[in-house]
Amino acid sequence: MVLSNLSNPLLGMVDTAIVGHMQGVHFLAGTAVASMLVSQLYWLCGFLRMSATGLSAQALGRGDKQAAAKSMYQLLAPALLLGMLLIVAAPLLIITAIAFSDATAQSAPVIDDYLSVRLWGAPAALANLMLMGWLIGQQAARTVMTIQILANLLNAGLSLLLVLGLGWGVKGVAAATVCAEWGIFIAGLWLTLRRLNGQKPQRAWFRIKNYRSVLALNVDILMRNLALQITLAFMVFQGARLGEETVALNAVLMQFFVILALGLDGIAYAVEALCGESKGRGDGTLLVMRISRGLFWSLVLAMLYCLIFILFGKQIITLLTDLESLRRLADAYLPYIWILPLIAHWCFLLDGVYIGLTQGKAMRNSMLISSLGVFFPVWWSLSGWGNHGLWLAFLGFLLSRGVTLGADLFRRVRQQRLLV
Repeated sequence: MVLSNLSNPLLGMVDTAIVGHMQGVHFLAGTAVASMLVSQLYWLCGFLRMSATGLSAQALGRGDKQAAAKSMYQLLAPALLLGMLLIVAAPLLIITAIAFSDATAQSAPVIDDYLSVRLWGAPAALANLMLMGWLIGQQAARTVMTIQILANLLNAGLSLLLVLGLGWGVKGVAAATVCAEWGIFIAGLWLTLRRLNGQKPQRAWFRIKNYRSVLALNVDILMRNLALQITLAFMVFQGARLGEETVALNAVLMQFFVILALGLDGIAYAVEALCGESKGRGDGTLLVMRISRGLFWSLVLAMLYCLIFILFGKQIITLLTDLESLRRLADAYLPYIWILPLIAHWCFLLDGVYIGLTQGKAMRNSMLISSLGVFFPVWWSLSGWGNHGLWLAFLGFLLSRGVTLGADLFRRVRQQRLLV
């Protein structure tokens, strides 16, 4: 799972590097706003992946293949429907992105070009979230890795061809991503149906009374994701209000967070599948052991990230952009990047535990406290510090997520309520 997830930020770095070498900072600024909006929308729908992983893993632990098929089909339908709604809403989303980012006359057309193409991949992208989550729950990590790596290589190759070879510009970057998203969908659906031995959906699964437990779980995780995406979107839009150079700088710096997040999520995804299976078996001792092992490997990976960022942070920034002004600005923010892994790894690991346990309410409460009770108050109190205040608030937000989930987990272990 670590190898699989690390292929995603490497792809993002390729796209950032391609756009970052276009003549003019407005290309990178506009693409940063547009791609972040798409990411926020997709991550907001991450409840599809999270609920699919937990339900699939628990079905695996019980040895209940029908329950596994039921969870897949129940979540595939809303994924495709939400994706089609995003295509219909594309004009409104473009207007919103331009308005909220205070885009300049140069960067506004870039936002328009990117979103008008990229959103055609929305149905496949959202279905992929669910399918990859379901396969993770089935502990098919090698399958997920193979699909994602091949698709990301396709994406990177098409980006180079369409942008550098055919001169499609920003539209070429977006078109390459759309092709990769549909490729992942076709491969993922085929492999999922094979694991289910071609089992077809039952009409009863789609009745409201049979959707209630799934809907309740998804609503809690949706609220959790909404608080998260509001926080991350605020990072982008507030950076845009501080100027084109600042939003472009943050786009470069956030690549470090993406690399870190998807690397740590590799551990978390494994923990999701294993904790879900342990709950399905009803084995509390095995569950505690797997949480402890996940925490150990998460800490090891975080320390490795710290070392890499300290030793090679400047070189990574140089690879991402040849704009000298951005390189100079980035130097002052590297200390935040150096400590980011040690602060953030707790919340990623504990998210994995709670997804496997399908405890959406605890995840929701933790995120609301960290976003509304920590991030925004800290940012407001440090608003005079400009972009530095924004990054300090972000670090506080990540720390709070780990503390709140950790306290809840400790309480559950002490009260022997992990399997409830």
